[in-house]
Amino acid sequence: MISPSDILGMNARNQLYVARNSKRSKNICHSKYATKILMLNEGIQTAEVFGILATIEDVNEFNWKRLNKDFVLKPTNGHGGKGVVAFKKKLKAKDQWLDIVNGRWSLDDLKLHCYDILEGQYSSHGAAPKIIIEERVVSHSKLLEYSYKGTPDIRVLIFNSIPIMAYMRLPTRESGGRANQNQGALGVGIDIGSGLTTYAAAHKTHLIKHLPDTNKELKNIQIPYWKKTLLTAVEAANTAKLIYSGVDLFIHKNKGPMVVELNYRPGLSIQIANQAGLRKRLQRVEDLNVLNPEHGVRIGQALFAQSYFETPEEKLTIVHPKENVIVYGDDNKSLDTLAFIKTGRYKSAIASNLGKELGLIDIDDFLWFQNEAGEGRVPVVEVELDLGEQRISATMLVSKRLNRTRHDIELGRKDLPGFLIKTEEK
Repeated sequence: MISPSDILGMNARNQLYVARNSKRSKNICHSKYATKILMLNEGIQTAEVFGILATIEDVNEFNWKRLNKDFVLKPTNGHGGKGVVAFKKKLKAKDQWLDIVNGRWSLDDLKLHCYDILEGQYSSHGAAPKIIIEERVVSHSKLLEYSYKGTPDIRVLIFNSIPIMAYMRLPTRESGGRANQNQGALGVGIDIGSGLTTYAAAHKTHLIKHLPDTNKELKNIQIPYWKKTLLTAVEAANTAKLIYSGVDLFIHKNKGPMVVELNYRPGLSIQIANQAGLRKRLQRVEDLNVLNPEHGVRIGQALFAQSYFETPEEKLTIVHPKENVIVYGDDNKSLDTLAFIKTGRYKSAIASNLGKELGLIDIDDFLWFQNEAGEGRVPVVEVELDLGEQRISATMLVSKRLNRTRHDIELGRKDLPGFLIKTEEK
């Protein structure tokens, strides 16, 4: 259940975040063509363009017969999937094309649809509409098994170069194979840390556990190329100089993430699909200094990884309040040291002397700075260690206080899902 105080509403979104985007950035988002050219110029993967049609003459002169399979026809300034038609093959016997829901289109049908686009029937913005004919990206097989005919897409919400929240939109029979929630696609939340799906919502508000009319669970689906997907989303937003945005991507089986479009005013139903509010997440990263896209992804994964996944009790690892752990550093360094399992604290901490010895205390390794009681403003670093038979990747405060204790590490409850702490007998 989402706390009402955590939910970001439309007015707050528009006034506090959308308003930070420049007019130039918004104009890029308005045009799918401008977005595509920008991505291509910056070397960011996107679907191949087969043609841009701006006039009726362009439509009539275009070589339609060379389009044999897997193409999409869409307006450059449409919104909400309006006017977008995806085709999977050309029928050999006739000059007809089969769309993804098996509708048959003649050449005259294609041209008539293009005329409608040029006349502004599907346009959402003031600029003169054009038509993009581009490659239809066939999604990764791991995602297609959950999709009805169309291609599922991933939306990553970016703020201050940091991925804040993400979800997948799954085409359904109701949506006609389109990954659009307004038309009936499902919204499936994704854990930023792991790329595993979390919750799922139909019609934006109704929580469900299984794919409609099947027994397939929508939870714990692993999104392929997850870290690369987050990195591509941040790079795309930064390229358009968007401060706050939603980046939509397809996941190609071989090419990985490919940018579909940019949104400077992304919808808010992503909160329902994740059962988490945006307000606190956005506030948490507002003043952080992000060095580059890789740094932004590291921060997002460190801050917003969810630990809700249930672990059956028989799979829990039993540990004592004090355990020897192996801590890993730069250049394959590793040290055996004592850790105190301190569930009274939330975030873990590492002694600054140990961090220096492992080569972790470097400005390039700092994720952010945070206030620690009794120590003031201290850096936060990413640390890998072995506890029992499990490898943990944890964000830890760098503590000088721990230099004076018998243990070099304090493990907080944020990093202890999957562990059962055994109470020591007196």
